[in-house]
Amino acid sequence: MLQIISIIEDTMVDGPGFRTAIYAAGCKHQCKGCHNPQSWDFKAGRAMTTDQIMQIIKQDPFANVSFSGGDPMYQPEGFAELAQAIRSQTNKTIWCWTGFSFEMLLRMPKQRELLELIDVLVDGPYVEALRDTDLLFRGSRNQRLIDVKASLKAGNVVLYYDPMTMVS
Repeated sequence: MLQIISIIEDTMVDGPGFRTAIYAAGCKHQCKGCHNPQSWDFKAGRAMTTDQIMQIIKQDPFANVSFSGGDPMYQPEGFAELAQAIRSQTNKTIWCWTGFSFEMLLRMPKQRELLELIDVLVDGPYVEALRDTDLLFRGSRNQRLIDVKASLKAGNVVLYYDPMTMVS
């Protein structure tokens, strides 16, 4: 079971193109200036099964998937199960936002399992003093768009670049 604040279909702000965004309940980072402080409560929203969420995800064959919140890395087993289902039942990409750094997630076994199923990780806490409204898909300059598969293969962070959207 996953504790979910909301699911937004056909959003274009949580990664490139149309996406189904799954907003996790719970976040201990509690960043000053967070745009979604109602998601900090781990009991907010409602409990949902992977099958319930997959029914929504599969309704739109063209929308990819984003995990946001809150912080999905506080529910690593549930989101890993969901990511496995997405991988086995669709050809959708998965983006994930977290307040943890990529390097920290590598040292956290349950979170690393989820990390290995993600295509692009937006890492790092939101830092109000580094706010930059010109950035795509992130709020502050310290946050990185990381190509997870390339980073794991290289053994160091490889930033994501999409020439179609000029995102890097």
